[in-house]
Amino acid sequence: MSPFPLVLLMTTLSSSTPPPPDFSAEAATRFAELALTCVHQEYPNKIAHVMSGDADARPPRELTPAFYGCYDWHSAVHGHWLLVRLARTFPEAPFAARAREAVARSLTPANIDAEVRYLSGPGRVSFERPYGLAWLLQLAAELREWDDPQAREWSATLKPLEARAADRLREWLPKLSRPIRVGEHDQTAFAFGLVLDWARKAEDRAMEQLLMERVETFYGKDRRGPLDYEPSGHDFLSPCLAEADLMRRILPPARFATWLRGFLPDIPSDGSTSWLEPAVVTDPSDPKLAHLDGLNLSRAWMLEGIVSGLPPADKRLRSLQAAAKLHREAGLRAVTGEHYEGGHWLGSFAVYLTTGRGLARKP
Repeated sequence: MSPFPLVLLMTTLSSSTPPPPDFSAEAATRFAELALTCVHQEYPNKIAHVMSGDADARPPRELTPAFYGCYDWHSAVHGHWLLVRLARTFPEAPFAARAREAVARSLTPANIDAEVRYLSGPGRVSFERPYGLAWLLQLAAELREWDDPQAREWSATLKPLEARAADRLREWLPKLSRPIRVGEHDQTAFAFGLVLDWARKAEDRAMEQLLMERVETFYGKDRRGPLDYEPSGHDFLSPCLAEADLMRRILPPARFATWLRGFLPDIPSDGSTSWLEPAVVTDPSDPKLAHLDGLNLSRAWMLEGIVSGLPPADKRLRSLQAAAKLHREAGLRAVTGEHYEGGHWLGSFAVYLTTGRGLARKP
């Protein structure tokens, strides 16, 4: 497929932040193909499934008929988000029609009703909480933003599951006594960022207020984040950087700059990158070790988020930008699709980074 000119992206991307120069229609096509390959590929499959009896021993396509591909439920959800995001960004690209067909096949009233029933089933109160539910709300936010007849239809179809996911998080947040500071799915900082962005788009003021209160309680007084202890061997999210990327969503620049100085006091001001080197994956065919490729991508967008929240004259900007560039380059090199262990999800992380998705909504 021949790449479209970059100007097409410039005129179609709905974001307050200009897209980076390394994101072209050619790159978008490569990322779209990764999701198109897996959103309806049922096996291999890793299900997190509580069974109440023999009747619950069913294949993934019957348990969760909208989101059964891409190895696991949350990857299927953000695989659909990727297709929506890219079809919205490149409406004339050759892959756009296929992306629409794939999303339309999944987001039917019958499929979404089945997803709601599954999520509401006995023993599933913690199903995909918070990571998968946060990505489901991010998919809903993307559809809400897209001024397109088919997208509006999908948005309406998704609403029962969107509401159930939001309710599940709303019920959980007041009971959560401590933040979850890990580098994998259970982490609260990254999920809270996705949910906060959704709440602002959906104009769910109650959820926004609840999240801001919990974020302030959990993270507002944090000092000297242990960045030197990162990453753990299976991380795909940075606990420290995700927290900072979350805090910039709720604090004005001057206050955020002060908070960041206390939380990550060793960020240099000389433009160096030695303070945060990209992670190296020793075996990309290992599904857990391959997480570190995703860490480089998520670190890049978190660093860019931190930059966006600081005052323009902040002396740490050069080092933050240099580290973001280094991680962006390392992360994008790894998104090849050669191994399904990474190919089923890394494309979503690449698109979140390259389209500046996390930078599109501000307080």
